[in-house]
This record gives sequence, C-alpha cells and structure tokens, in this order.
Amino acid sequence: MARPTPTPATGSHDIVDRVTRRLAVLDDPTRPERQAFRVIHADTALQEAEASARRHAQGLALGPLDGCILSVKDLFDEAGEVTIAGAPVRASAPPAQTDATAVQRLKQAGAIIIGRTHMSEFAFSGIGINAAFGTPGNPRDATRIPGGSSSGAAASVGYGMCDIGLGSDTGGSVRIPAALCGLTGFKPTSGHVPLDGAFPLSPTLDTIGPIARTVAECAHAFAVLSDRPGLLPPTRSAARLSRHRLGIIRTDSVYDGAEPAVLAAMRTAEQALRAAGATPVDVDITDILDGLAHLDGLGLFPAIELAAILAGLSPAETRQIDPRIWSRVVPGYAVSATTYLAMQEQRRVMIARMSALMAGYDALLLPTVPVTAPRIDSLDDDEAFRRTNGLLLRNTRIGNLLDLPSSSLPIPTDELPVGLMLWGARGQDKQVLLLSHLIESALAGRPPATL
Repeated sequence: MARPTPTPATGSHDIVDRVTRRLAVLDDPTRPERQAFRVIHADTALQEAEASARRHAQGLALGPLDGCILSVKDLFDEAGEVTIAGAPVRASAPPAQTDATAVQRLKQAGAIIIGRTHMSEFAFSGIGINAAFGTPGNPRDATRIPGGSSSGAAASVGYGMCDIGLGSDTGGSVRIPAALCGLTGFKPTSGHVPLDGAFPLSPTLDTIGPIARTVAECAHAFAVLSDRPGLLPPTRSAARLSRHRLGIIRTDSVYDGAEPAVLAAMRTAEQALRAAGATPVDVDITDILDGLAHLDGLGLFPAIELAAILAGLSPAETRQIDPRIWSRVVPGYAVSATTYLAMQEQRRVMIARMSALMAGYDALLLPTVPVTAPRIDSLDDDEAFRRTNGLLLRNTRIGNLLDLPSSSLPIPTDELPVGLMLWGARGQDKQVLLLSHLIESALAGRPPATL
C-alpha cells in the first residue's frame, strides 16, 4: 500500500509547518476543530515534529508513520495525563504513570500526538453526544452528530487536524463515526492490539483501531499498533477484485429502518464493484442473527462488564454519570455468574458457526449503519436517543460479538456520508485490509495502487 500521504516525502520542513498550522487553529477555543479535543499537546507536538524533521533530513525516518499527526481518544493512558474516558466522575483520577501500549508503539514509530479527543461517556454510546464535556460537530455538518464513541477521533481527522485518530471499538465505536463522517475505520480481530492502558468498557469485546481518510493510513497504523511490520508486504498478486469471493448480505433485518440515501449508496457501491470485475453473491445470515438474538436475551456484555468495572463507585458518584448512559449499565448488575458463563459459551458457539460460513467468502458486505448522521438537537428526547443508539450499533456490534476483523469505507455521494462495512474471517485482518484497499479504489473508479 502507498505510504500515508502526510509523511515527509514533501520535505522535513513541512512536518513542523503542518503541526504549527494545526496548533494555530486549535489555539482558538471557538473553532469547531477545537471541539474535537479535550487536551492539546502543543509543546510536545512541536518537539516531536522537530525531532521527526531531523530524522527525515538525515535519512533516518522510522517508517511510514514518522511525521504523521495523530490524535488519541481520551480512554488511552498517556504518562502525566488523567484518563477521563469521557466521564466527569473520573476527573479527579490520578494521572497515568505510563503510556498505553498502543500509544507507546505509535510514538516509537515517530507519530506526532497532537492531543486527546472527546468521546462518549465510558465509550458506552454509538452517538457521540457527551453532556458533560461537549459534543464535537460532524465535520460535514456541525449541527449533526459525529457518531461514537470515538467521536473526537473522527472529528479530528474529518476537520483535517490530524491524519489518524486512535480509537476503540467495542460495538462499532471506530466504524460508526467513520461512516457518519465520511472516513475510513478499521476494527481488528481481538487480541491483535494490546488493551493495557486503555480504560475498559467490555474486555470481552474491546478492540483498538484507527480512523483515517484512507485504507493505507489505517493499514500502516494497524501494522504499528499490532507490532506486525510485515503486515503489508509489497505485492501485486491479489490486486484484482475478480479474484476474491465477495458476498453482499441481503438479510432484511440489517436494512430495517434504512434511509433511502443509504439504500441508494449501497446500490452505487455494488455497481462500482461489478464494474471493477467483482461478482458478489447474495448471502443470508438469518441463522447467525437468530443465534445472536438468543445471546442478547441472556444479557449484554458491555452492560455486565462495565457494571463490574464501576462497582466501586458510591451512589453520589454514580449520580455524576449521564442518566442515559447509567440506565444501560444498571441491568448488568442483575446478571448472574451462571448466566454470564452461559453467554460466553453461546458466543463461542456463534463464533464457530460464523467461521464456518466465512470459509466460503473472503469478505461480506453490508451497510455500516442504516442511517445518515441525525441532527444533535433531534436526540434531546430520551426515546429518540435510545432508538438512534440502537440503530447505529445494530450492524456493527455483530462484528464484535463474532470477533470479525471489519472496516468501514465511505461510499462516494453528494449527500451526507454513508459507510460500506466489510467483514472478514476471524484473524484474517490482512485480507480485510487488502480487500478494503481494492474496494476503496473501485468505489473511487480508479485502478488500485501497487500493493
């Protein structure tokens, strides 16, 4: 894959200039770009930019991320910073002593961390609204939600303040904001990126992934995050969509409530894939969804596990949590250990069943979310908030429950952004990134770059 465009093929001086110009924008608290961030690392970002510029001038660049500007979601530890995780109740927590492994690896690769981004409280919402710290506007229309929970990560990229946003994805928190903001997001198979130093929502489902403008940027970030430098070897061997087995999910329930704009964009995407030589077939996953419905009937992993994580809070502290978040946590306290173990077993059964299905395909395609970004003020009503949150999470959370590597790609449209989601077989992250790259090119109507 091509190198991320921001790296200093453009000259070492440009690294410092790019950071300086962005910091000048972020110095104005009234700018919409600033609303994506809780903290700006002005001094250290300039120091890192100058160090990167020196390495490039000496021919000692550390790799494709050296000189790229990154934002970090405010649930990752950075030494000396308080990891608030979007929650006022954590504002008095002690500063982190060390960087999260994900942050450490990005820094070691020469990435420039420009700041910490806003997020949904405890990462427990796909909407991105945060009543306490503020909600970043969608870069396509600041009156609309950015999606969550990695709201600021997506906004920081969409507003052009950074090249890559580091996010987390437990039920869609990378892919939902990527879809709503017209960006690319990637959720890896669990275990590929260490979770230590990331405030947990659901250790069963939590993953760490990037949001960027291109698949190449996401792929290079994932190679660093997963410590797999050979993840994307240069090769032309698979650079044709016609060689890959693609399926389009036609099951009605993944389209329930879909806006006409989303359905039209999906038709556009299918036409572009066929024009590029792909021959996708229709796939029904009713059996899989029925099994997951049984799992949901037992309980929800994020509610159960976040309830355990927050069990030490006092009643006064829980009152600091947004009621629309807390109301989703409370049911987790009622689930017994026996039921929780049954849920884990049912999930293992469903993962095995999905693995058998995926043996016949290189990737399955479906809408990332069935709607475009709603207006922020349309979600003031609690029922509208609940309904929209469910719609946004419905398709993406399937990939977390089944532990599938998954990406969201923007479908070109003159309207509000729509995302196309890919699922690959468990552990086949490289394949998903390769296919995402090919499909990205097909959607743009251009030949794929050399891999």
